[in-house]
Parts: sequence; C-alpha cells; structure tokens
Amino acid sequence: MARIVVTTTAFKDGSEIPAEFTCSGKNVSPSCEWSGVPDTAGSSAVIMDDPDAPSGLFTHWILFNIPPGKCRIESGIPKKQAFEDGSMHGTNSFGRAEYSGPCPPPGKPHRYFLKVYVLDSKLNLRAPVTRNAIDSAMKGHILAEGGIMGTFRR
Repeated sequence: MARIVVTTTAFKDGSEIPAEFTCSGKNVSPSCEWSGVPDTAGSSAVIMDDPDAPSGLFTHWILFNIPPGKCRIESGIPKKQAFEDGSMHGTNSFGRAEYSGPCPPPGKPHRYFLKVYVLDSKLNLRAPVTRNAIDSAMKGHILAEGGIMGTFRR
C-alpha cells in the first residue's frame, strides 16, 4: 500500500494539540493537507480518533467522499453533514456528524491520530455513517494512507 504525507499547520507530529482544536477551546477542526496521492484516486477520507479513551477507540472526526483533486481541508470546517463538493461528515463517537475535538477525562495525555485514506472510488453510503460503516466500506478500496499524531490532556 502506498504512503501519503499528511501535515497540518495546527500542530507538529507527536506534539500537543493546541486548545483551540479541543473542547477546552473553540473546538474547531484543524487544517489537514496530504500529498503523494495516486493518479487513480476516486476520493479521500479523513478520520481522527483516540485509541486511549477509557471505552476503547473513540472517533472524533469522519469526513469522506472528498473529491480526488482536493488534498487540503481548511481549519474550522463547518459543522454540517454534507458539502457542495460531495464530501460528507460521518457520525463521530459523540453521535454528531461533525468534528468534535479532543476532550479526554482529566489525567494522562491521550494520543489523537489524524489519518487520511485515499480510496479508489467514492463510497456509496447514506447518513448516518458510523465508524463501523466507513471501515467496512473502505475495506479493499484503500490505495494509500498516511497520518500524524498529536496529544492532549486536561
């Protein structure tokens, strides 16, 4: 599987996520940019999750059906389900179709993985799209992937 390079202006890989992108601040989505996309791309998906949550993997953001020519998401993406370019929010672990930033219980820092998946096609999914649904739909369609990790603690 091919690797893509994922970056954000919000934080460096392995560093602390600024409060602006968490429940302790404005709770806006970070920017996200990726490069090295295969020519055969049909769409991309962005997923941000916390594997350190007390209940297990906790998903904070799902954005899928991002058009193949688009390789950047601006910070502060609107909190709505569908966008004019065809991309859509999936339902996060808070039960909302939007970005919901890191908000761990007080204590040790949690890790947050922001991953981008380049797919060979658009995903034919109807809302609400859960993490299980997106994982199942992407299976066998991932051409490339990459990501970065940030930490946050309250």
